[in-house]
Amino acid sequence: MNNQPLKGFRILDVTNVLSGPFCGYQLGLLGAEIIKVEAPDGDLARQLGANPSWNEQRMGISFLAQNAGKRSISLNLKSEAGQQIFLELVKTSDALIENFRPGVMDRLGLGFEVCKATKDPIVYCAISGFGQQGPLKDNPAYDQIIQGMSGVMDITGSDNTPPYRVGYPIADTVGGLTAALAVSAALHQKTSQYIDVSMLESVLTTMGWAVSNLLMHQVEPTRVGNENMTSAPSGTFQTRDGLINIAANQDRQWEQLVAVLHAPALKEDIRYQSREHRKANRHALKADLEAILSRRSTDEWMTEFQAANIPAGPVLSVREALELEQIQMRGFTQKIQQDHPSGTIDVVTNGFLLNGERLKAESPVETLGESTASILGELGYDSQRIDLLKNEGVIG
Repeated sequence: MNNQPLKGFRILDVTNVLSGPFCGYQLGLLGAEIIKVEAPDGDLARQLGANPSWNEQRMGISFLAQNAGKRSISLNLKSEAGQQIFLELVKTSDALIENFRPGVMDRLGLGFEVCKATKDPIVYCAISGFGQQGPLKDNPAYDQIIQGMSGVMDITGSDNTPPYRVGYPIADTVGGLTAALAVSAALHQKTSQYIDVSMLESVLTTMGWAVSNLLMHQVEPTRVGNENMTSAPSGTFQTRDGLINIAANQDRQWEQLVAVLHAPALKEDIRYQSREHRKANRHALKADLEAILSRRSTDEWMTEFQAANIPAGPVLSVREALELEQIQMRGFTQKIQQDHPSGTIDVVTNGFLLNGERLKAESPVETLGESTASILGELGYDSQRIDLLKNEGVIG
């Protein structure tokens, strides 16, 4: 069985930093051939990451994390010859993703209509902070800007803290996933399509009850810390040696919880008689539960909760999460052999198995323009012409 549903599709990845490269990486894991079109100075992410030496080599960790399996061509799209080469690539491709500000590709003469006139069908996906229309369309946007303007920061934290950003670039990654979903669907339509991805709208789409309660019942979302406003007890609780998340959202789970805790008085307490009562008295309930939970370790409680089928889990560090046996046995990360910047690197893949198998990148992360000559050769350029283009600054 073919475990690469996008095998046979070629996609031009004309993107930088995270949202677009993450989209291209996910499409590549699904089997598409990804050609990464980079400016002569490369994707900015090549200079970003925790290892300064790798940044200097233009192989920063931020770039390595999202670009395995892609072929890199370095192309000056501001030059007429570079634009011509790009359109030749469009002729051989099924889709294109870009994350410039709205209008940039049109000003370069490489917008959707030009690409469609060059190759029909073509799927053209433009990722931007706010979308291609509207009063904000020309505003620059980074992840934290979108987190702030979407309301995500306003509902993150507790009632006695200022708004907090989420601890990773959620707007970029959600925007990239949204684009990957749209491109995957559009490729199977076999017609030219223009996809306009707004990172702001992508994030708002994922905000669940925070948006829905406001739209349907005019309930303003607020910062509630680690509490789950839809239920109680449902949140983070202190144990003897750390934190544990418990989500006893159903009456049945609540009854199981008080049984495991050997706390019949809580079950009989009038403040906790129903789901709505528990929600209204969540802070008192939290204090009562922590008085019991603090007597034992998180691991001890986890053993009992799992035996009773109570939804619960420890609060882990990123390292601890990656070291979980569950993550290890499903092959979530991939070790890739690299010539540069190191012998091997470890990258994450995606969040699913397909027919029981993990989808992985089929080639290492390339240096800037590593495949420029081979890609141009496939287009019919000989070595002499390639050298001339390099001397003219058309290619890197």
